[in-house]
Amino acid sequence: MSKNRLLLIVCCTIFFFGNYIGFAQNKTETKLIQPPYLKTGDTVAIVAPSGVLKNRTEEVNRAKKLLESWDLHVVIGKHVFNQANHFAGTDQERCEDFQSALDDPKIKAIWSARGGYGTVRILDKLDYTKFLNQPKWVIGYSDITALHNQIHNLGVQTLHAIMGVSLPENLSDIEDSITTFKNTIFGKPLSYTLKGSSYNKEGKTTGVLVGGNLTILHTMLGSKDSIDTSGKILFIEEIGEYKYHIDRMLQSLKRAGYFDNCKGVIVGDMSKLRKNTTKWGTSIEQLVLEALSDYDFPIAFNMPAGHEDDNRALILGRQLTLNVEKEKATVVFEK
Repeated sequence: MSKNRLLLIVCCTIFFFGNYIGFAQNKTETKLIQPPYLKTGDTVAIVAPSGVLKNRTEEVNRAKKLLESWDLHVVIGKHVFNQANHFAGTDQERCEDFQSALDDPKIKAIWSARGGYGTVRILDKLDYTKFLNQPKWVIGYSDITALHNQIHNLGVQTLHAIMGVSLPENLSDIEDSITTFKNTIFGKPLSYTLKGSSYNKEGKTTGVLVGGNLTILHTMLGSKDSIDTSGKILFIEEIGEYKYHIDRMLQSLKRAGYFDNCKGVIVGDMSKLRKNTTKWGTSIEQLVLEALSDYDFPIAFNMPAGHEDDNRALILGRQLTLNVEKEKATVVFEK
């Protein structure tokens, strides 16, 4: 091979891989779009994309009054109090309310009234064209994880936080949940110092936060709305499951490569775990550590987020720094 030909091959190789590496780095470093923070006079829509809200009018009105006390305007979806068996109206009705809120330029945030089950049934009916031209905060947790996934893959940040029916009569009972929700939607810096745990897997890492309810994350596997956790920090929470169900879901995610390039895991509340006739034999922390024992990323327990009264806000799609020690863990979101 001539010297000139060899030089040409080397130059082309450097050019190709240099561009490829640059592209990969840009892809990793690309920030998701942050919807504008709310300000006095903005409008929030309360919608119900999931479970039925029968006999819960008072709770929705309580949510409306809370937002109004922050000098926000509130519109309630036309079909919020409808019922179609398990759901808050038919799939079409629930989709209509959510689509209307996505498309209305006056609405600056969409707050889910409750979770339950049903969001996955409307995902493929939604059109995000206008939303992407004018992004707005989509807020909720539990079943709303399906929307968080879908919107994350469109490149927009969302808010994992309390929902309308989360509010008790005495709001002081969940003061921290409400405060972090309010502070976040109005743009105040967000950070947490978590209670320590002997199960914490120590380490420091930085990455974009993704995740939510473990069952929904597992349900999304194999679909276009599944999350790519490469270079990201995963948050998980769950309610009402057997331990072996949780292990099965983690093993399924693991076998699908979900954790292969993950940067870290934050474990929220694992609430109201059911007791099987055959005891699992270890704590939920040990279960998680064993399922993820093949990975060297840090794992933090005791994040107060999920299906408990103390349900702090988390910005999904936002970069954060996670520093995990046995005595404590810190979660600091990028401003």
